[in-house]
Amino acid sequence: MHRSRIGIVLIDHDGEHYDASLAFWAGVQGTRPRPDGAYASVGEVGTLNLEVQRLESGGPRIHLDIESDDVPAEVHRLRLLGATVVEERQGYVVMQDPGGVVFCVVGIQTGDRFVEDALEWP
Repeated sequence: MHRSRIGIVLIDHDGEHYDASLAFWAGVQGTRPRPDGAYASVGEVGTLNLEVQRLESGGPRIHLDIESDDVPAEVHRLRLLGATVVEERQGYVVMQDPGGVVFCVVGIQTGDRFVEDALEWP
């Protein structure tokens, strides 16, 4: 058994557009950005974290992070649903849905919200 949930919505931008995008989305949310490396939290949407991510290249795009207490089990479950693995990285996996939309499967990042909102899978 494992659990998972969509936990984070990320707005991705390259370095050239990152600062302006971060200021914009913080303004939309009426918050001050909380930077943490290449990421900055700009608030919440319901029980989802909303973050702006600085990309080395590529973007703009929006992607979701699916957090799980068992990343390999969740990747397996999503592959059975039709997703494909794009790249396995240290501690998380970049995947695509059947239409090519990129998302990541990550470990638990939202603490108590994960415990409250995660679905359990056999």
